[in-house]
Order: sequence, then structure tokens, then C-alpha cells
Amino acid sequence: MSDVIGLVIPFFGLIFVGYLVARITRQPLEALGWMHTFVVYLALPALFFQLVAKTPVEQLTEWTFILGSVFSTYIVFALMFVPSVLISGGNIPESTIKGLASAYGNIGYMGPGLALLAFGEAAAVPAALIICFENMMHFAVAPMMMAVAGGDKDSPGKLALNVVRRIVLHPFILATTAGVLVATLHYAPPVPVDRFLEYLSRAAAPCALFAMGVTLALRPLKRVPVELGPIALLKLVVHPLICYVLLSWIGNFSETWMFTAVLLAALPTATNVFVIAQQYGFWVQRASASILVTTLLSVGTVTTFLYLMKSGALPPDLFP
Repeated sequence: MSDVIGLVIPFFGLIFVGYLVARITRQPLEALGWMHTFVVYLALPALFFQLVAKTPVEQLTEWTFILGSVFSTYIVFALMFVPSVLISGGNIPESTIKGLASAYGNIGYMGPGLALLAFGEAAAVPAALIICFENMMHFAVAPMMMAVAGGDKDSPGKLALNVVRRIVLHPFILATTAGVLVATLHYAPPVPVDRFLEYLSRAAAPCALFAMGVTLALRPLKRVPVELGPIALLKLVVHPLICYVLLSWIGNFSETWMFTAVLLAALPTATNVFVIAQQYGFWVQRASASILVTTLLSVGTVTTFLYLMKSGALPPDLFP
């Protein structure tokens, strides 16, 4: 247990430091813009590229693993979305945000750093695959559901074009695609280029976690939604358990791949859920509350899952 505590304290400590600094210095949220730009457009893409480019190409086509992990996310989304639609009398936009809060984890900012700390470089590829393919799905879900609800006035053609553009041009997708191409061609970048990417990738986790802490501090908790209990339970407990059972059932994956998927599924609600809620004007403050509370609770739940995996209490395959 001490090893797990030693692993998560520095990780969540960076989030706490960001939170504390933001509360002390009282900088406006807009001041964080360039930090987010650095993380999303440079540091994390450099990390994904480096990790994927050095991976044997046959490991990059584990479609059963990809489908299983993404499908488990949308089972959780449905578990919140369907009851919410029924209870609210058909409020699809609000139910969509609730579903995303229950299923869309902070895999981009928290996933790579924690997975690499916990399971080493072997966790890089499953983490990158999950992040890319889940983000592709998330980019499509919100616009489609808002269009179904009548809240998006764009034509179907323009809507589809916007979704494709967001997916194809996202820095994570571009970097991972470039990494796959380099791995396929067995190309080694020049030493100065490789060293430059290494500098950027080392900054990814610390900067992302610090920025996350600042964001949480500058979006204070104003109201605790009634749905927060089910959302926290679905996101922090049910999601990783469904992912674990489903991947055990459909495949025979290595311990590192299995546990990386479970760990990413156990992460708290993504900050992007607030961005999506703000973009469409539904459930905005409650989405912010969901992010803050699930992040606080995840200190305990993520630590517990890591302990279960590291101690052997959770076998790497439920159906060997």
C-alpha cells in the first residue's frame, strides 16, 4: 500500500499545488490559456507521438481492445442518459451533459502521466489508443445529440463536416497518426528532433496536472446537483468495473493493457464536459460541480483501484 500511496501523492499533489497557487494568486482564468495551449498542442501530442512511434505496429491494431474500452464508456453514458431523459420528460441536451459527466473521464490530462507512473512505458500504447478513440467518439456525441434535440441549427452536412474536422485536426489524433506512420515505416527521427520531442513530452504530465488544479480552483463549487451521487458512482466505480469485466470477457489482453484501461476508466469527469456544457448552455454550473467533486473523490477511488491491481487482489483476467 505504501508504494501506491507514494505513487499517487506526487500525482494528485500537482493538482493540489495548482489549486493552491490559483487560490493564492487570484489570477483570472484567461491567464491559463497559454498553458492549455502548450499542453494540448505541444506537450501531450509530443508524448503520444514518441510513445506510439517506438511501438511495434502490430500492437497498434488491437481493435478488440479499442472497441471494448470505448463500448464500456458508452454503456456508462447510457446508464445515466436514458433514466435522465425519462425523468426529465425528454430533456436530451441536459441528459447528454449528465451522461458525459458520468462517462467522459479526464483521460487526456490525467491518463498518460498516471498510467506511465503506475505501469511503465508498456502502458503508453493502450493509453494513447483509448484517449484517441474515446475522444473521437466524444467529439461526435455532443453535436449529434444536440442536433437531435433541435438545439443545433446547423444543417446535417455542416454538422457532419464540423465533427469530422474536429476529429481529424485534433492535436492528439494528428500526433498519434504521425506516430503510427513512423512506426510502420520504421523511421527514426534525427537526434535533435527526438531530443526536442523528449523535452516537450517530459513537461506534459506536470503542466497538465497543474493546469487542471488551477481550473478547479477558478470554478468554485456553487451548487451540488442531486444527480452528483449517481454521477460519481458511475464514473469512479461502475465505469472501471464494467471496463474490467467487458475486456476480460471479449479478449485475452496483457496485464498492463487491462489495468491501463481500468485505470483510465476510473479517472474523474473531464474538464471538457464543462466546456461542452458551456458551449450549448445546458447544466453548466452543475457540470463544473461534477468535475470538482469527482476529482476530489478520485483521490480515494483511484488509490483503491491501484492498490487492488498492484496487490494482486484484482486478477488481470476475470475469465482466464
